[in-house]
Amino acid sequence: MTDRQRRTVRLLLVVVAIGLAVTAVAAATPAGRTLVVNDASSGEKLLATPVSNGTPVVLSYNHSVEKTPVHDIYVVRNDSLVMTGMEFQSYGWGLPARANVTRENGSFTFDPQGRYEELYVKPGRTAGHRLRVGNTSYDLVARSDAEGVRLHLTERSVLQNTLDTLDS
Repeated sequence: MTDRQRRTVRLLLVVVAIGLAVTAVAAATPAGRTLVVNDASSGEKLLATPVSNGTPVVLSYNHSVEKTPVHDIYVVRNDSLVMTGMEFQSYGWGLPARANVTRENGSFTFDPQGRYEELYVKPGRTAGHRLRVGNTSYDLVARSDAEGVRLHLTERSVLQNTLDTLDS
């Protein structure tokens, strides 16, 4: 092997070593929390998006009987999704008939109690379930093929968040 070939091999080994070191650091560096949506049956990851304390998470759908919009509003607090409100335009099956409801801007609103480590949702084609995380909206029906999903928070590394972002 010539000196030039040896230098090329050494350079290649240095580049590979640096790449492995950067990958290891990214894999070990916590990036914070991520909201993950998995298929409820198989566990397949359908969506992963970074969140932080205070990030709003809104589940929106049309009531199957009333055909009016419903918004379940949550906020990320530590390792939980805290329900901070529900907005709906008309009363119907499954909507709070005995809650302390107020009327604001043409919608009924109330502040339900609830802190959840995970939520299970059955997106429906008629209901058109959508998930808004911060300012980004996702079609849960299309992502899940109208199958049940599990929403939960998890700690993720910088590498995992980067891969999830590229995957989404």
